[in-house]
Amino acid sequence: MSSSQSVRVLGPSDMLEFMALVDRDPVVNVFAGHRARLTTLEPRWLGGEVWGRFVDGELSSALHVGANLVPINFGPDDAEAYLGQALDDRRGVATIVGPQDAVEQLWTGLRPRWGPAREVRRGQPHLEIAHAPLVPFDPRVAPTGRNELDLVYPACVAMYTEEVGVSPEQDGGSDLYRARVAQLIARGWQFSLIEDGRVVFKAEVACATARAAQIQGVYVVPDRRGGGLATSGMAAVVELVRRTIAPVVSLYVNDFNVSARAVYAKVGFVETARFTTVMF
Repeated sequence: MSSSQSVRVLGPSDMLEFMALVDRDPVVNVFAGHRARLTTLEPRWLGGEVWGRFVDGELSSALHVGANLVPINFGPDDAEAYLGQALDDRRGVATIVGPQDAVEQLWTGLRPRWGPAREVRRGQPHLEIAHAPLVPFDPRVAPTGRNELDLVYPACVAMYTEEVGVSPEQDGGSDLYRARVAQLIARGWQFSLIEDGRVVFKAEVACATARAAQIQGVYVVPDRRGGGLATSGMAAVVELVRRTIAPVVSLYVNDFNVSARAVYAKVGFVETARFTTVMF
């Protein structure tokens, strides 16, 4: 017997079913869960849309379509279903990111329409820790204060530029990026270690739900690298995030970043999935 299938834009009335889908893997899907709870799937608040695929009337997968194109609970044939919709142009998409197989399927279908990517980062380990760090944490690491924005902002720009390959301030983006950093600080989602008026370590929570929090922007100033500051600093971030935000801490890292992967292993992170990121 053939099944009935359809793809449509989700809205507030779909929240319960969408969150049940996210909760099949609430750590890997933390971005989707965070965005849904923040916006109740209202497109005007999302700055985009969330599409859902229904099979025999039940939501089987979803796709966040905004600045980030993010697949949720994709199976082998889900990408083709979404590619048949309205992905004829990038419409402001800056990255495709998520579980490796799903992103690769999407990118294979989108590449002929969208043209070349600026960079594709495959095989990124997705790491999680759901217990206290395995190494001592640096007690000097603390949530960044609102009055410390000017101190931490240059470190944020430096980290972003080093990681992504372009400055977040290019094309007039400085005001928007500064506002984003200020927002994270106001939420208590940015952590830093300041020595003699200089930020030497920092990291942020990118998104969070009651189940998990995802870390981004881990940075140590170049002249302090190799001395254990990243390990004790990340241990402190894990301790603080688990105490105040969510019980599971996650992140994903480039497979070629051997030093960072060693740091996370020492702290107690374990690999649970592989991601791919396509950047434009």
